[in-house]
Amino acid sequence: MSIQRFSPPCPALGSPARAPSPCGREPACQRSNRHDSGSAAVLIAVLLPALLALMGLALDSANLYLAHSRLQAAVDSAALAASLQLPYDPDMDKGLVRDAATTYLDENHPGAELTGLTPGGAVRSVEITAAADVDLMLLPVIGLSSQRIEASAMAGFNNLEIVFVIDNSGSMKGAPIDETNAAASQLVDLVMPDGMAASVRIGLVPFRGKVRIPAGVDGLPAGCRNADGTFNDGLNEEYYKREYRVPSWSSLRVSSGTCDSIPFTHALTQDKYAILSAIHEQDGRGDWSGTVISEGIKWGRHVLTPQAPFTEGDASGDMRKILILLTDGDTEDGMCGGSHAVSYHPNNYWTNAYFGMLDMDAHCEDGGRLNEDLLAEAMLARNAGIEVFCIRYGASDAEDVRLLKAAASSTPGTDDHYFNAPSPYDIGDVFKKIGRQLGWRLLR
Repeated sequence: MSIQRFSPPCPALGSPARAPSPCGREPACQRSNRHDSGSAAVLIAVLLPALLALMGLALDSANLYLAHSRLQAAVDSAALAASLQLPYDPDMDKGLVRDAATTYLDENHPGAELTGLTPGGAVRSVEITAAADVDLMLLPVIGLSSQRIEASAMAGFNNLEIVFVIDNSGSMKGAPIDETNAAASQLVDLVMPDGMAASVRIGLVPFRGKVRIPAGVDGLPAGCRNADGTFNDGLNEEYYKREYRVPSWSSLRVSSGTCDSIPFTHALTQDKYAILSAIHEQDGRGDWSGTVISEGIKWGRHVLTPQAPFTEGDASGDMRKILILLTDGDTEDGMCGGSHAVSYHPNNYWTNAYFGMLDMDAHCEDGGRLNEDLLAEAMLARNAGIEVFCIRYGASDAEDVRLLKAAASSTPGTDDHYFNAPSPYDIGDVFKKIGRQLGWRLLR
């Protein structure tokens, strides 16, 4: 009979050790467990650097992404600041463009290095490149202590169609209109530099209670227009009837020239000196007819879009279309109360674009027809792809601010297309801020 040896089962790892075998030899199972434990330790030792490297790659990749985003934002700002100096340093040999780029880069990303500054690919533009070293957090375990990142941007002023829609009512005369003309002219100089054929065209819509249109635009004679597009010949003959007189015994007190003193609307043009001349014709003087802001916005839209009555606007979709509205007051037809109210009628307000077409129900109270039409015309402009910038000059009540903020094309959650200019001498700074936004959108 054969004798079979019995081998006890191997204890689980971590169980109490068995007593030594009588012959002093370690059971095979314990030798196997010791071998497995050693293999696992070796495997962990081999894989740990790889695991740390993978973790480091994930963490440092996220860090590099954030660092690059920060550098790109700083480079964008530097490119814009540099481009604003191009009118004064067109060949970039005076140091003004480089100084502006360096200053903004240092302010927004200390430690970044300006590595390139060259003319951009468009007329009157500049391209800059910058680099920065980013310290890594975990990748040094495999010998990588830092990573160099780069960003570039181009800024300039090109492919723009701009219309200035300027309040020419009597309250603008003097310093307000003078400062407005100077600020608008500086913006023209910025986007239409001398000696460079930039792809920029500019128009102008001066307005009061109506606008004045040149001959040959809409098939009507040169002169003012009603809100429905008909010819405005001053006081409508219907109002000459005595039944409209208040007080009934009063004589007719309406000026005959409420249109002639409004400067003509000017179509989009690349002729810099023609548009500068038109801007400086604005003086806020002459016979009053109120303030109907919706008419200014409407004709600003007509100037920018390619459809009749004006047809100079680009139809390709390649141009950025800008409407810059500046007004110093409410819509005004003499029935709002306050210092501009007139107790008798007919009066000069009755020659505005609404009374002129026999609409006697469109008035300027909060929530009234004139204010609602302001918002409606602004929406039509925005829907046509036009960016609307609104500047409120002077003292602002809550309704004024609400209307112009609602009319502006501001980014949701911001008021980046709405500006207050409390005094005439703030107007220039506001136009400069708008000029920066015009360049900002051309970053590449």
